[in-house]
Parts: sequence; structure tokens; C-alpha cells
Amino acid sequence: MSMSDCCKDVVKGASKSNDNTLEVIEQLQTRTADNTVSVCANCGKEGTNINNICNKCKQVKYCNAACKKKHRHKHKKDCEDHLKQITDEHDEELFKEPPPKDGDCPICFLRIPSIDTGGKYMSCCGKIICSGCAHAPVFDNQGNEVNNQKCAFCRTPLPTSDEGVVQINKKRVAVDDAIAINCLGFYYYNGKYGFPKDQTKALELYHRAAELGYAKAYTNVGCAYELGHGVEVDEEKATHYYELAAMRGDERARYNLGNEEIRAGNYDRALKHYVIAAGSGYADSLDAIKQMYTKGDATKEDYTKALQSYQTYLGEIKSKQRDEAAAFDSEEYQYY
Repeated sequence: MSMSDCCKDVVKGASKSNDNTLEVIEQLQTRTADNTVSVCANCGKEGTNINNICNKCKQVKYCNAACKKKHRHKHKKDCEDHLKQITDEHDEELFKEPPPKDGDCPICFLRIPSIDTGGKYMSCCGKIICSGCAHAPVFDNQGNEVNNQKCAFCRTPLPTSDEGVVQINKKRVAVDDAIAINCLGFYYYNGKYGFPKDQTKALELYHRAAELGYAKAYTNVGCAYELGHGVEVDEEKATHYYELAAMRGDERARYNLGNEEIRAGNYDRALKHYVIAAGSGYADSLDAIKQMYTKGDATKEDYTKALQSYQTYLGEIKSKQRDEAAAFDSEEYQYY
């Protein structure tokens, strides 16, 4: 007799002697074929339809609402411990120093200022050039100043019309340049360069740029949800996208999170956000810490440390050319 025949006889004999054996075999077959078999945390029942999940921790399942209610007092501490662990891990990631930006100017190699007018995105080559280098005069080999109508980095002639700006930007969009996609969203958002004003389309483009890793795009998505531009107002989603942007180093998102915490009365958390943003050059955050200090919600030491961090940042980005460019404070040098 072969081994397979022997197994068949054993199962056949078992089915005659014990009707429950077939049920056990069926359960084992079901478990093998479907890995989604769950167990009710209250009564221990197994099945593929145990889908009533704890609304808070999302970690345990029940076969019905009655079992969930019966088990609530036993599960409460584990649920709270799990939520605290998740919160602690999230906060550790949220409040750690943001990663260093790939934000040095490719010409002067100084850190690009965080303010919107601190740099200019060049669609021709996909580079962000600091406002100082974008503004700096160009001289020929005789020392004579020449009309600088070319990109300061790649020397491509700059577009002279709205159509030219759009055309060169679309070339970058076609190769999935996240900043160019975000810029296109900005054009739709504001009805700029001949585009229709379409906040829904803008939000779609911001999402696309964010998925490619552009932190400012996450901030723009957060603003859309906070203000209801192109989508219904959703404060939870706004916070979610601000956090994604802040963890990727966007100072405006970090400042917005600080404001949210102030409104909620969470002054310690607000201060943490403001301090990080101030150290990255966001002046509004430094002002916010000063206001907290005057109201007694932050200490003098808190404000002093933030001020020192902000001044250190200013020293890292300062240059004569940038000071001259700052006098213009023009949209010409903004990147979005």
C-alpha cells in the first residue's frame, strides 16, 4: 500500500468514527487557503468574518459589537498603552531635527534662505538658485556689465513671454520634476500665465509633486484642506500633510503646526515646533516665541535659545549679493 493510500484510509476511517473530524479538516483547509482568519478577543471564536475592530487602537477584533462591549474593560489598559506607544514614536519622528536640505545654491554654495523670495527655480535646468546669484550682474571678459537674460547656472536664454515660461515649465513637468509640477499647481491656483483659476486641478498637481517628495507641495496640500480650497475643509488631513511637510524640512508647515497647537492650548508642543522653524530661518516662528514669552507661556531661556539659533542661521546664509537682491523683494525670485 502506498503512503497516499494509507493516508486516505486513515482519513476515511476517522470520518466514520468521528463526524467532527471532517469539520476540523475543513477548518484547517480554510485556514491554509485564507490567511485572514481572525480570532475574537472576547469569546475566542475564529473565522474570516471577525471584522469588528477596536475603534481606537485598531489592534484587536471581535465577532460582534456585544463582544466588543464585554471586553472593553479588559482591553482598556492595553489599548491605552498601545496608543501611547504610537504617539511617542510619532512625536519622536515629528520633533527631531529635520534632515539637511539639498538646498545649497549651486553657484555660491551657500544655504538658500527659507523665505519664498530667497531663491528662484530655473525651469530650464531644474535648479534653484539663490536670489543673490540670480540678481548678480554678469560681466564680459573685458569687465563690462552685460545684459543678463540667461540662466545664471546653465546659461540658457530666459523666456521673454508667458507662453515661454509655460512651455519651458511643461518640459520639466514631463520628466516628473516635482518643483515644476508644484509650480504648475501654483499657476492653476492663482490663474497665472493664462491658466484658468482651478483650485481642484491645483490640488491634484500638489498631490503629485508631494508624492515625488517635494516638501512644499505637502504644505500646499495641507493649506488646501485647512482652507477648503478645491476640497472640503478637513482639519485632520490638514494636520497630516503639514506633519509630512515638516518632517521633510518645510518651515512654513512647521510654523502652521505650532499655530494649531497654540489654538489647542498645547503650548509645550507649539514651542517645540516654533523653535525648530526658527532655527531653520522662519522669522514668524521667532516672533511667535517672543509673544509666548511676553504672555508667560515660554521662558526667557526658550526665547534666547531660539534667537541665537535664528541668528546662527542668518550668518550661514548672508552675502552681499543677497542683501542687494532682498531690496527688490520681487516675485521674480520666488520659487513655490
